[in-house]
Amino acid sequence: MPWREVSLMTKSMHKLLAFSLTGLILACGSISSAIAAEPNNLTTASDFRSSGLTGDTLEDFFTAAMNYSPRLKIAEENMNIGSARKRAANGNLLPQVNANASLSDNRQNALGQLRTFDGERFSIQLTQVLFNWQAFSQRNQAYLIEDKLEAEYYGTLAWLLTEVADRYLNVLQAQDALQSIESELDAITNQLAQIQSLYDRQLAQITDLYLAQASLAAVQSDQINLQSELALRQETLRSITGLSVGALFQLGDEAEIPAVTGNIEYWVEQARINNHQIVASQFALEAAEERISERRGAYMPRVTFIVQRQDSDVGFDNTPVARTDNTYVGFDVSIPLYAGGSNRAAVSEANSMRSIAESELRQVRLDANENVRSAYLQVQSSSARTDSARKLVESRVLSAAAMQQGFELGVVTSVDVLNALRDQYQAERDLQRARYDHVRYLLILKRETGTLVADDMLEVGNLLIAPVN
Repeated sequence: MPWREVSLMTKSMHKLLAFSLTGLILACGSISSAIAAEPNNLTTASDFRSSGLTGDTLEDFFTAAMNYSPRLKIAEENMNIGSARKRAANGNLLPQVNANASLSDNRQNALGQLRTFDGERFSIQLTQVLFNWQAFSQRNQAYLIEDKLEAEYYGTLAWLLTEVADRYLNVLQAQDALQSIESELDAITNQLAQIQSLYDRQLAQITDLYLAQASLAAVQSDQINLQSELALRQETLRSITGLSVGALFQLGDEAEIPAVTGNIEYWVEQARINNHQIVASQFALEAAEERISERRGAYMPRVTFIVQRQDSDVGFDNTPVARTDNTYVGFDVSIPLYAGGSNRAAVSEANSMRSIAESELRQVRLDANENVRSAYLQVQSSSARTDSARKLVESRVLSAAAMQQGFELGVVTSVDVLNALRDQYQAERDLQRARYDHVRYLLILKRETGTLVADDMLEVGNLLIAPVN
């Protein structure tokens, strides 16, 4: 398929993405409206503190980030600049109409005679480019650059949404890990109380008591670390959205994370066609090729159609003449002959810039291919790890319960119970990590393939449930 056809198809997909994301904004507009109402200064004190608003759902943070992110605003303004330059390039090829008026107070001294008189000159001129290869190429470049900047904008938007989702999931993971460690702390505390009671009755050794106390101290240390980690992750979420973190919706235990369909080569092909950075680089390469054509256009003649009408009562050097009304219709033909080698240098520069654009496109393709393959394998791995981790948790829970019963019967030692408890809660945290990784890499896979749409983000939001008080 010719690349131009692929470009048009991709541009249509970009428009669809914009429409879908607009729907996401409208569906969750309360937070974004409140943020948009704040003063939009380049640098304000509010950039260094919370906006005072609180977000709970993933959609709250999505819509807030789209209004808060300077990176997205820069990409949007770059897209607007590209659109303005396209309009300007089109305007250069349309008829140009100019009106001139000159009123003068003249004094003429000839052969000792002083003469004063007023002079008037009015003219209107219309010019129309008939042939100007450089102007034609500049217009084509403007269209391509606009498409490039549009692709970059949607790439930035996709990055922002997945980054918000990633930070949101990081907070949830830290919260779950902290809850797990608190449950482990309660279990170790109860076990320590049992051992202390046995030791007081001289039914347990001092080494068992010391080991339980050490286990409790280790869990307490982990709890402090996780509390700090949670605070840091909450701050990273606030820093990209401007929202304080409220009671976040959580990933339910029964949530069915969507599976990935298609093999790895299918997703690589999707990235080759739809990846925003690849699309932008392809447009940049086309623009660089058009720039070569523009530079070569300096060797070509330029033809302009001119129509002019002038009404004047002064002639050359403002000498008085009878009022005349002249109409001029003609063609202006300019043929370049010699420019001192500057045109050849400009063509050489354009060739080098095209070579750079081609290498950049190849590098972007290699990076996208690597990222897609990595994300696909991570999704598959996370899905498999989730299934195995869930089975491991079930077995660890049974093992810990069995060890507790065995300890009460005197069959196993306190060391066995403590190890079983540690393994149980570690397995729970591994399961949580695998589930969050599954969602995280699924979004990254769709972002890298350029297929991420609002429905994907809403689908992730639907996996989350309101927290239980």
